[in-house]
Amino acid sequence: MAEKFVGTWKMINSENFDEYMKALGVGFATRQVGNRTKPNLILCVDDQGFLCMKSQSTFKTTEIKFKLNEPFEETTADDRKTTTVMSLENGKLVQKQTWDGKETRIEREITDGKLIAKCTMGDVVAVRTYVKE
Repeated sequence: MAEKFVGTWKMINSENFDEYMKALGVGFATRQVGNRTKPNLILCVDDQGFLCMKSQSTFKTTEIKFKLNEPFEETTADDRKTTTVMSLENGKLVQKQTWDGKETRIEREITDGKLIAKCTMGDVVAVRTYVKE
């Protein structure tokens, strides 16, 4: 099921990401860089059945390896230390990050050949759109 997400995805649009980063508690300088960065998202599956997700840009590259529904420790691009769980829900790849009593949710789905990432923190929603390279 996660196979449809495998590949290299190039960001083509980002809406409301500054507000989302503010809601996460990201500082001004990091938000400025984050707003100008258009990362590639690379998803793969290795021989042990782990999924790999790499966010690659000129600013920063982060990579996580995980098995679905198994919590793991993640250091995010903005340096939050989170406990993260990735799952498949109704065809969407869902990432839940918790830290310091807070939680954010990123839902990725394939729509019309594009990968749409909906990032939610409280009532703030950002949408980032990627096309397959």
